[in-house]
Amino acid sequence: MTEPDRTPHEVEGLLRELAPQVLGALVRRHGQFEGCEDAVQEAVLAASVQWPAEGVPDSPRGWLVAVAQRRLIDQMRSEHARRERETAHATEIVPEDVPDTDDTLVLLFLCCHPTLTAASQTALTLRAVGGLTTAEIARAFLVPEATMAARISRAKQRIRAAGSRFELPEGAEREERLRVVLHVLYLIFNEGYTASSGDELDRADLAREAIRLVRMVHAQLPEDGEVAGLLALMLLTHARRDARTTAGGDLVPLDEQDRGKWDRALIDEGTALVKGALADTTLGPYQLQAAIAATHADAAKADETNWRQVHALYLILERIAPNPMVTLNRAIALAEIDGPAAGLAVLADLDGDERMSGHHRLLSVRAHLLEKTGETDAAYEHYRAAAKATASLAEQRYLESRAARLKR
Repeated sequence: MTEPDRTPHEVEGLLRELAPQVLGALVRRHGQFEGCEDAVQEAVLAASVQWPAEGVPDSPRGWLVAVAQRRLIDQMRSEHARRERETAHATEIVPEDVPDTDDTLVLLFLCCHPTLTAASQTALTLRAVGGLTTAEIARAFLVPEATMAARISRAKQRIRAAGSRFELPEGAEREERLRVVLHVLYLIFNEGYTASSGDELDRADLAREAIRLVRMVHAQLPEDGEVAGLLALMLLTHARRDARTTAGGDLVPLDEQDRGKWDRALIDEGTALVKGALADTTLGPYQLQAAIAATHADAAKADETNWRQVHALYLILERIAPNPMVTLNRAIALAEIDGPAAGLAVLADLDGDERMSGHHRLLSVRAHLLEKTGETDAAYEHYRAAAKATASLAEQRYLESRAARLKR
């Protein structure tokens, strides 16, 4: 028996939801994360072809477990044996003991293993938990598929070499690893919201995938304030997406956006999450960033923004999670309160930070504040330098247009 036909898009969504559950079931049963992950990817590929044409089976999760398990056994035996046992009748085979447990959180902890680099953690998370193919991940990060395949393969080998167990760590280690998981999901969202390179300003598929994964974590850890804060931050930020570019794809800064285009449903959901997250006795960086985003969302017009509240939140954030980008954003808020000269004074403190040397964000903010003080020649030079320093073509066009405006 099969369910009514679903569109390819609906099937894709179902497969992304089920992939980490199936992988978790196989790894818990068989170990060897690397082989199980490959087998699940093959099962997902088979389903993406078969289900739209033949219908989704009554037990889609069981179907995937059955097919992936067979592929895994075939891998253990030989490639020749695998080819002889194709899954023409896979819908009829359902393991008797398909568990109901959802191991998505365990998988996230495994993919974000501390022995991996941040780039490898991100790639492996998108592949194993996000259900994206290697080709999709490679396209998202603008690298050849072979390069991404090698990165993912090395990541799986390092996890195997580390002898990692498929279980949630306990106590302090669990808290530390959870912060790594959240950071990786934060990086995925940021790349989706403002692409680091390429012609498009954003990659909505990556941003949506990050939101989906954080929703999974939040469902399993509903009392964790930082998880709720990160989800709120993503929702409130993503709510602005339709207003961030013109019809031609040019960037529209926050203070010039048509706020009527902001997604009110996402804002309402994010604001509710912020209120709950701020009730936590211990505040973390994601809760504070979400509170800042909620303050911006609360203003019907840009000139109604409560900049004193934004600045106060950045001061707290700067104290508990020092970061030059936080200081940069605080400078913007301070400039709105005390004038551009006050903001420029804060920027001067960042000039000696190697992490910000030549960074296009520092250059562009300084250009903006110099323009406000009337130092148009200096502002022009900084806008031009900022445009050259970013690999995002959308940001380049915007910064070049700001510079050109000063020479009219």
